[in-house]
Amino acid sequence: MIESNRPRRAFALPRTPAVPLDDASRNALATFADGLADVAAAAILPFFRADPDTEDKSRGGHYDPVTLADRAAETAMREAIRARYPDHGMLGEEFGYEAGSAGLTWVIDPIDGTKSFITGLHHWATLIALFDGEKPCLGVVSQPFVGERFFGDGRRAELRRGGGPAKPLRTRACDDLALATLCATGRDIFDGEKELAAFDAVAAKTRMVRYGGDCYIYCMLAAGLVDLVIESTLKAHDVQALIPLIEGAGGVISDWAGGSAVDGGRVVAAGDRRLHRAALKLLALAG
Repeated sequence: MIESNRPRRAFALPRTPAVPLDDASRNALATFADGLADVAAAAILPFFRADPDTEDKSRGGHYDPVTLADRAAETAMREAIRARYPDHGMLGEEFGYEAGSAGLTWVIDPIDGTKSFITGLHHWATLIALFDGEKPCLGVVSQPFVGERFFGDGRRAELRRGGGPAKPLRTRACDDLALATLCATGRDIFDGEKELAAFDAVAAKTRMVRYGGDCYIYCMLAAGLVDLVIESTLKAHDVQALIPLIEGAGGVISDWAGGSAVDGGRVVAAGDRRLHRAALKLLALAG
């Protein structure tokens, strides 16, 4: 029997009416988020492929490593946010939630894919989102070692490589599970046999299934190289930066019931809404 020691419900950010942002404000916040990714990169890269000290924070569940790089990067980002936007809130993987008074909350994961990080693989990134009270209004996914930075604000999505010009991203059309490429970080991400059976019901109908990649599989969906991602037991900091990226590229991301994915939990993302609907019908088997 497949067991899980993960909590079924993650922390949910307080909901308020969305903070109205004009184009100038959005641009300033996007520029700040881009600089925040640079701050994280400077803290992280000295530790990559350098055998950083690692702790297991799982408390007896699935191995959940954290490194000095995770903590150094989140500390540096929090300091930068406090200096520039002292009235903004913060939610981070390593140091939790701090309420703000402006109705805006930065949701950060210094290293999404820490297992890849500690094994020297490339499938990790810094995730930065800005939550406006209802939804994340911008998201940055930064992989500084390979020089890739993804950005989305729900209206557009783009990729920059090595500081070069931005390339627009667009999901690809795929209305048939039989033609779809499905990804998940791993089978152990699902919470028990019912969730795994629901995933397998979808997987059995797809053309190809690939495991691994953490946040990168969502970026590849936004880039039109993957059609469907199905996962579970995610937290807000795992998913918020990915929502405006996928939506900005023309895709859709929700929980398994078709509702909001902003708090994490069970998540399904698709490049084509028709494929998303087909996946939801089969995922309903999980109850």
